Amino acid sequence: MRFAVQLPTDRVAEGAEFVGPDAIAELARAAEAAGFDAVSVTDHPFPPARWVAAGGHHALDPFVALSFAAAATTRVRLLTQVIVLPYRNPFLVAKAASTLDVLSGGRLILGVAAGYLEPEFSALGADFANRNDVADEAIDAIRAAWTGEPVDLAGRGFRASGNAQLPRPTQPSGPPIWVGGNSRRAIRRAVERAEGWHPFPAPAKLATHARTAALESLDDLRAGIAFARERAAQIGRTEPLDVCLVPFGFSMGARAPAGFSRFQGQVEEYAAAGVTWLAMNVPATSRREWCDRVAALGEATRTR
Repeated sequence: MRFAVQLPTDRVAEGAEFVGPDAIAELARAAEAAGFDAVSVTDHPFPPARWVAAGGHHALDPFVALSFAAAATTRVRLLTQVIVLPYRNPFLVAKAASTLDVLSGGRLILGVAAGYLEPEFSALGADFANRNDVADEAIDAIRAAWTGEPVDLAGRGFRASGNAQLPRPTQPSGPPIWVGGNSRRAIRRAVERAEGWHPFPAPAKLATHARTAALESLDDLRAGIAFARERAAQIGRTEPLDVCLVPFGFSMGARAPAGFSRFQGQVEEYAAAGVTWLAMNVPATSRREWCDRVAALGEATRTR
């Protein structure tokens, strides 16, 4: 089992305490020192104010934020959790990702999703109705761009006719792509086009709002992994699929940290179900408290 912790780049209202340059560097170094395998950041470039007021969040640009984390660390991997693919031209995503991969020495994991927040799609001129098809095409386009060879490819909103992009990513096949979402369409996308699946806990009410499938228990998770394995067998996929779960109790909206003892007891259950990574959010009222809790959580992962 490997472990990621989310940097609080959504805490923009608190300014330099959590999202200043010194803060990002200190938080990333604390996660690395605690033994975490990756740090992650979220993505919301232009959310509706009403959604934010109801409990949503702003966030730093994920590629820029992770570049600060990369510059302050040497080992920890850098995870976008997640880039909403239909918001951006796929070749611009490919360029940002390859640049970050090169500058970090090959540490990027590109977490992606189709998205769900319709007013944000509208504000960005993105195609909400066809977002799943757009996401599929975007992954194909990103991989083509990463080869460094001329690309001839057309999709919804783009057409490349012999265009090429350098530098290639440092990782030989490009950064691993992990697909976020709980739906069967998201799972198929992960199996057919990516290296990982990134589900998240979603009670039925939240799942309806986020336009995904509910994920309320280990049984729900096991069912999703079973479907992924079934689809892999159907298409002849033999490569293992990483499964990165936000464990129950560690969601972004959590107001208090989950009990470490309970978490320690669950890790083996998650592993037995087929989870290979756990990605956690750590609530805190200050930067110092966040670092202390991350250190304690890192110790809990080592002594489980």
